This record gives sequence, C-alpha cells and structure tokens, in this order.
Amino acid sequence: QSRLLYTPRYGLFELTARAIADPANLVALWMIGVEVEPHQSAEICVMEIFGDSVAHGRADVGQGIHPFRDPALHEDFSAEPRKIDIEQSHTYGVAWRPGSVEFSIDGVTTRTAAQAPDYPMMLILGLFDFPDRPGDPDDVPHLRVKRVTGSALV
Repeated sequence: QSRLLYTPRYGLFELTARAIADPANLVALWMIGVEVEPHQSAEICVMEIFGDSVAHGRADVGQGIHPFRDPALHEDFSAEPRKIDIEQSHTYGVAWRPGSVEFSIDGVTTRTAAQAPDYPMMLILGLFDFPDRPGDPDDVPHLRVKRVTGSALV
C-alpha cells in the first residue's frame, strides 16, 4: 500500500546543498507526477548535475521539463554550462504556477518554461554513483543537504 505524504500542486520549491565533484556521480532534485492517471507522468527537473561535467569552477546544470507520457507538454530541457562550484552551497529552485515554471540558482532566474504540469507531484532527491564511469572507485559520493523547502506562491 502506497502512502503519498507530500504531493504538492504548484508552489515554490528549493534545495540548498553542496556536493563532492566526482565524475562518476549525479546529483539531482526532480519533481515527478504521481500518475493517478497514466498521463500524469511529467518531470520538472529542478536541477541535475553529472560529475563529469564539473571542472574549473563550472558545471553543466540540467533544468527543465520532460513530458514523458503527458501529451499536454513538450520536451523543454537543457544542461547549460554555469560558473558554479558545486562543492560550495547553492540554492536551486522552481516557481511552479499554472502554465509556467521558472527555474533559478541562488535566486537568479536561469530559464522559464511556458508550460507546466497540472497535477500533484512528488519530490525525488537523488545522489547516484555510476561505477562504470571514470573516477576513483574508492571515492564515496556525497551530497550535503542544508534544506529542502516547499511553499505556496503568493
């Protein structure tokens, strides 16, 4: 039996965290439709960073929308190179409203999508290790989370 404890529909969501830059890691915060109906499957990618994109104080930060099986949405995702040291604490956020999603890093808008899922979503915070990728196999992935918040937009 499933129990969905926090499945918001619209609001402001933020993650403040830092990670160890390792080429074999992925850190991410996704919002995923809970699929009460099969088409309610889209993803709002608040942030995802593959460790192999991190170098010299820069990282490719993925943000956007993946529609999956939601015919009302279209693919709107990119991983833009950003001047950001992921080993320092940063705040990644989305302001999710009917018809739009605004993405931000440290309070600065990084992109806007003129579409939005219109159903409850769950938050998934992930740290993944890809042992088949280059890197020291003895390195332990780290994601140090300071806070994850969700609130209504006014």
